[in-house]
Amino acid sequence: MVNVTFFGVRGSTPCACESTRRYGGNTACVAVESIGRDPILFDLGTGLRFFGLTQPHDGTFRGTALVSHLHWDHVQGIPFFAPMLADGARLDVYAPVDGPGTLDDAVRSFMSPPYFPVEIEALPGRFRFHEVLDDVIDLDGAKVTVAPVPHVGVTVGYRLDIDGVSIAYISDHQQPGVGATRVDQRVLELCNGVDLLIHDAQFDDSEFAHRADWGHCTIDYAVEVAARSGARRLALFHHDPAHDDARIDELRDHAERRANGRGVEEVLAASEGLTLSFCGADAR
Repeated sequence: MVNVTFFGVRGSTPCACESTRRYGGNTACVAVESIGRDPILFDLGTGLRFFGLTQPHDGTFRGTALVSHLHWDHVQGIPFFAPMLADGARLDVYAPVDGPGTLDDAVRSFMSPPYFPVEIEALPGRFRFHEVLDDVIDLDGAKVTVAPVPHVGVTVGYRLDIDGVSIAYISDHQQPGVGATRVDQRVLELCNGVDLLIHDAQFDDSEFAHRADWGHCTIDYAVEVAARSGARRLALFHHDPAHDDARIDELRDHAERRANGRGVEEVLAASEGLTLSFCGADAR
């Protein structure tokens, strides 16, 4: 059994308020858990703090994080991840590097004064940093495929094949232009035939027309990626902070209509606390 749980589903900035209570207001963090395996995380946004509440705080925590890019909404949970406050805990962080220096340098640059009062060395747990861009990684038999994804700055997407289940994570994806349907071939390869595609769905058409260079895409484009890649299930993700629960309901319904007849079996809008369960070879 592979469980995929959403702990943060927003893009850009946290937006906790009554109108976003049902879908949640924390930024990107998704946990993949399977019996006998250490947890694997997609991104380390503010939802990471809530994932940390479910994990041991006695130094026995082990996990892997697959980070799409280093924009603040995808890493701002790192200082608040309670399991790393215990000696012996370990988190392996895989991410692309954007600019000079190493991945280790980049994380230290935002987790240090004046941006944050505590440097990463002050956390008793051990972080191990691994730079990726176009790679295949073995995680104790689980296969991780990494490839660049169009966005603002260096960004990657991930495909995770684990215990007979396939998951693609494309959190931030630049649509080529207004009304465009062309999809980067590398993205299609990552998503090819997956049981679950977690995909950027930040804008509707009218919003995208004014923000076409912000690095994101429309709900229609997310459906296009899912349909063209043969993804079985599409989870709309990276919700805009301006979209309240009612608006996300509307966008999900719109996406369902767009996907009808195109081979996508289910469309859902990711919400905090939602767990999707897959049973290996039975997932299909």
